[in-house]
Amino acid sequence: MNEEELVRLDGVIESIVYRNDENGYTVAEVESGSEYITAVGVMPLVSTGDCVLMTGSYTEHRSYGRQFAVKACEVSRPTNVADILRYLSSGAVRGIGPATAQRIVSEFGEDALEVMEKEPGRVALLKGISAAKAREFSEQLKAGACLRTLMLYLGEFGITNTAAVKIYNVFGTNSLERIRENPYILCQGDFGVSFASADYIARKEEFEADSEIRLRAGIVYVLRHNEHNGHTCLPEPRLRDTAAKFLDSTPSAVEDCIEDMAFDRTLIKDSVGGEDFIFTPQMHLSETYIASRIKLMLGFSAERIDQIDEAIAQCESGDGIAYAERQKQAIRMALTEGMLVLTGGPGTGKTTTLNAIIKILRSRGQEVLLAAPTGRAAQRMSELTGSEAKTIHRLLEVSWDKQDKPVFNKNERDMLKCDALVLDEVSMVDAPIFESVLRALPMGCRLILVGDSDQLPSVGAGNVLGDLTDSGIIPVVTLDEIFRQAQESLIVTNAHRIVKGELPVLNRSDRDFFFMYRTDKTDAGNLIADLCASRLPAAYGYSPFENIQVLSPSKKGELGTVELNSRLQERLNPPGKTKAEFRVGSRVFREGDKVMQIKNNYDIRWFRENGETGEGVFNGDIGVIERIDRKTRQIRVRFFDKTASLGFDSADELDFAYAVTVHKSQGNEFDAVVLPMFPGPSRLYYRNLLYTAVTRAKKTLIMVGLPSTVEQMVGNNRRARRYTALAEFLRRDDSIYTDSQLQE
Repeated sequence: MNEEELVRLDGVIESIVYRNDENGYTVAEVESGSEYITAVGVMPLVSTGDCVLMTGSYTEHRSYGRQFAVKACEVSRPTNVADILRYLSSGAVRGIGPATAQRIVSEFGEDALEVMEKEPGRVALLKGISAAKAREFSEQLKAGACLRTLMLYLGEFGITNTAAVKIYNVFGTNSLERIRENPYILCQGDFGVSFASADYIARKEEFEADSEIRLRAGIVYVLRHNEHNGHTCLPEPRLRDTAAKFLDSTPSAVEDCIEDMAFDRTLIKDSVGGEDFIFTPQMHLSETYIASRIKLMLGFSAERIDQIDEAIAQCESGDGIAYAERQKQAIRMALTEGMLVLTGGPGTGKTTTLNAIIKILRSRGQEVLLAAPTGRAAQRMSELTGSEAKTIHRLLEVSWDKQDKPVFNKNERDMLKCDALVLDEVSMVDAPIFESVLRALPMGCRLILVGDSDQLPSVGAGNVLGDLTDSGIIPVVTLDEIFRQAQESLIVTNAHRIVKGELPVLNRSDRDFFFMYRTDKTDAGNLIADLCASRLPAAYGYSPFENIQVLSPSKKGELGTVELNSRLQERLNPPGKTKAEFRVGSRVFREGDKVMQIKNNYDIRWFRENGETGEGVFNGDIGVIERIDRKTRQIRVRFFDKTASLGFDSADELDFAYAVTVHKSQGNEFDAVVLPMFPGPSRLYYRNLLYTAVTRAKKTLIMVGLPSTVEQMVGNNRRARRYTALAEFLRRDDSIYTDSQLQE
């Protein structure tokens, strides 16, 4: 919406057609002068009878005609008796109907609303209104006034009404006072407010650039920004210098502030490898708790299973297979130790080994639970083991607090009921999630962790699988023998060649791995579109929406995900008269588009065909837009394992998924993967990323581009360093908590 298109209208709310109470999105009929207008937008406070001053622009809806799209809305209370009566009769104040409204207005006239808010005792004298009810009416009016004031204040700084509602839900009627005391609280929650916006407010409130409040907020902001990049901590000198540059301050001022924050435990300073590192308290607790809990589990391990060799022989006989010696070693360790980390690449027999462990445990009456980080990974685990596997969130029975943060109902106070837990795809599991898993495990529970240490690490903070294997205190078995059946797959054999630093075989076209040579990026893009739209569907019956996935190392460039998504949308889902559309920034979503959720949203409700319902759509979930309803401002998306409706205000959390980055593909497998291979920056074009991309393909992988790019990536064995401390804490002798501390 361009600034020159904005107009201002005043009027009175005649009726509320629709309202989403969670985000304040409203459709209202407004009397403005001699005309009636349909106004749509985030207007959480408006009620019938309200006087409003709206800023926005006129739009034309194909089904509902002319509408006024509201960008900002100022609400004032009605002042004459007729409007006050209409306002109270509309239900704007909970507990007041037409009859009660009439009594209040008859008694207090034009002063009715002011008396209700400030003198509830007088209202309680009226027949049928108790003192408790009068106080409740007063609180509602005060809350509405506070939110209106907050919206007006934040609106001056370009902060949306949607953000204002979230802020109010956290800080309540004291929101404005809290912000004026410390504007930087706005960038420390999930409000969608940047540090720059909070900084701007602070300057307007005359905070000094070198104020302690600003320095503290900036330091925490840098730390949390780096948590999003995977780090659980930062070396103190690096944090000092980065924060000083970010805040345009001096390193000495920042260093002094870090010392003060470490002293009052706002931040945690701890030595890792002889060097001082700085943590947020939450991240330090996650890694120290994990280390302490694992040591406790190793000291009080699960019951040993006896006659293991006989059980292994029975599994071999029953399934008609012969385990390799390394597989037998893994089975023995899983059944004799309280914990095992089982790693290995594709085709090395992890699933066969895991199935034997599960079978033996269950034959001894053990209750075994299975879990994985994502819905796709959990379903794949179910298919391969023949047993139900749940997502970690579902296993731990997630719910959400008032700040929309996940709360796991399975924890120290209500533990999982199991003798063993098998957790797959552990490379994807970050430190806070793993901490939550450990908190829910009963003492004596066996823990078997399965993953591929050559995969990319988790999107969230931590390097759990890598740190566990590097610590040297946890039993680890790595399967590295490729079994004969798997050797028939070029995807499998080339993946192992890549991880060893050897060039994959690119000149064969008789199996499942194909290289299509192209020197021009435009030609390559056209070929990728052809493969998805026609060639692969014709040759294999693959659906471009269900079976084929284009992966790219990068978002940017002609063969990055942004451009590829534009090209593929045009080819696979062009505009049509019957397809509703919705614009979000430069993107136009339409019915039939393949999309990905790019941010955890714990408020979105979903349902499954079996009648199961729940809340929460997560970063990396892929689906197809089934319906765009402009009247209710809702987008219905059929995800892999559920269907959900998102408000238009949450549409910026969606992105196209015809092509996704390799990082975003973690935890997923696809029948066919198409991978462009043209030169790019070394920080994105490296061996482990190529290995991860290749192992996302189950049946068919096609590379398009230059063999030299494959060579570049195989030769680049860089691993982006993650600053974590879990391995150090595991090796320490002083990181054992008492049982009471572990229960906190």
